[in-house]
Amino acid sequence: MTEETKDFRIRSHVYDGMVRSPNRAMLRATGMQDDNFEKPIVGVISTWAENTPCNIHLHDFGKLAKEGVKSEGAWPVQFGTITVADGIAMGTPGMRFSLPSRDIIADSIEAAISGHNCDALVAIGGCDKNMPGSMIAIANTGIPAIFVYGGTIAPGNLDGKDIDLVSVFEGVGQWNHGDLSAEEVRRIECNACPGPGGCGGMYTANTMASAIEAMGMSLPGSSSHPAESAEKKKDVEEAGRAVVKLLEMGITPKDIMTRKAFENAITVVMALGGSTNAILHLLAIAHAANVELTLDDFNDFQARVPHLADLKPSGQYVFQDLYNVGGVQAVMKYLYQNGYLHGDCLTCTGKTLAENLADAPDLKEGQKVIMPLDKPKREDGPLIILRGNLAPDGAVAKVSGVKVRRHEGPAKVFNSEEDAVNAVLADEVVDGDVVVVRYVGPKGGPGMPEMLSLSSILVGKGQGESVCLLTDGRFSGGTYGLVVGHIAPEAQDGGPIAYLRDGDIVIVDQDTKEITMKVSEEELAKRQAETELPPLYSRGVLGKYAHIVSSSAKGAITDFWRKEND
Repeated sequence: MTEETKDFRIRSHVYDGMVRSPNRAMLRATGMQDDNFEKPIVGVISTWAENTPCNIHLHDFGKLAKEGVKSEGAWPVQFGTITVADGIAMGTPGMRFSLPSRDIIADSIEAAISGHNCDALVAIGGCDKNMPGSMIAIANTGIPAIFVYGGTIAPGNLDGKDIDLVSVFEGVGQWNHGDLSAEEVRRIECNACPGPGGCGGMYTANTMASAIEAMGMSLPGSSSHPAESAEKKKDVEEAGRAVVKLLEMGITPKDIMTRKAFENAITVVMALGGSTNAILHLLAIAHAANVELTLDDFNDFQARVPHLADLKPSGQYVFQDLYNVGGVQAVMKYLYQNGYLHGDCLTCTGKTLAENLADAPDLKEGQKVIMPLDKPKREDGPLIILRGNLAPDGAVAKVSGVKVRRHEGPAKVFNSEEDAVNAVLADEVVDGDVVVVRYVGPKGGPGMPEMLSLSSILVGKGQGESVCLLTDGRFSGGTYGLVVGHIAPEAQDGGPIAYLRDGDIVIVDQDTKEITMKVSEEELAKRQAETELPPLYSRGVLGKYAHIVSSSAKGAITDFWRKEND
């Protein structure tokens, strides 16, 4: 280590001499010896868990990262943190804990790393909330850091056709509609998830992995490498080496996570047709990084970035297919060459994005996963921010693959997803309806649960575009169809959605970016006076969350009082 590096290392070597003797006594019991005490300490945190394929392999990845750290002369220390997997929690009361887990993960990583005075951090995550949770922690700790994605799952296969987790959810709707037998649904269930890795389409995990790489906070190419590939193991070990080099160069997250870096991330998410959750998470990460980012920024990029990727849930291919034709780096290179990305952004390699992309592969000749810019899937981006008297602070729609430009119909209002699912299964929802699920926002859920079960059943019943689905909750990255989420203000906060009634006519228009209800201001005021909002949930972690979480329009952050540069 150079003298310059020693000057930069101020965390694990705060005190010299005898003052540190008690600390060293405890560290000796962990295996450290005299020649280790001058080494920088690098925290390696993974979201390993045995109950989900997204994370089950991450414990061994932590060991690989440690080897990389050791090879560069630093001292690695592995920690663990919790995770809540959406695919396991979906459609159950556990789904309310999913989004809160993002902030619990962020806080626990920050506490472990800062409480033990680590000099640098490698964070390893594998699914929807532990990835942005890791990034929020990285921004808050402020020390040199790299994120490593655990990699995408391989597609399942049934009768020669690629399937995945969403195939199972849709199969339930097809069974309810009489198109599949129970045994056929069981065959889909048994073949959908063949091994470890994040959900295989352009769902939230792969969306966030792509965004983090575009931001420069993970190594080039690493977001695309499948979970069980040799390249993925190499990614993890290389991250351990690279973070020590960042420490030597004095490069911290604030040097990488700039406004331009977030613009690159949004551009890649739009081009690949990413999850609506990316908006929620990028807002939260930007807040932690002291970067100004608003919902309106997403509409600016939606207007000028075309949708290029033919990826599930609305397309044909899975993320491993993208890897096979060049991966996210090849897409970024194509976008950069055509003026869509900022090439001068610093990345975790110590090089600029342009320098990294100079060595990146081109998209393979004849590939069909990524459309050319002159023949895109859609000429603008698929993630749209809607506004109107139903969502004055904004709502989020994903319109990739949706042919319907405007929907106008009567509302059928439910105060829980379960009630809405039961109504759909009982054929009480008909073509033309607008199904509304409210009191499921960040405060009202509490926890802003996803509606993948409900949206997939509608698709399975053939009502994915004939019925519009609105909520102040969220949608899975696996959701597609005529759906609008993140309606703000939420019902629990007294937003207009709380005063919507059965039969009210609702308009959703992706061209005008409108979400309105045909209810006069006078009538809304009358209903507001007549409506008593339910009390906030007050028990345990969800009670804490309900009382401190901000609006989804601000990323559902839990430290919204913080001022810039705090």
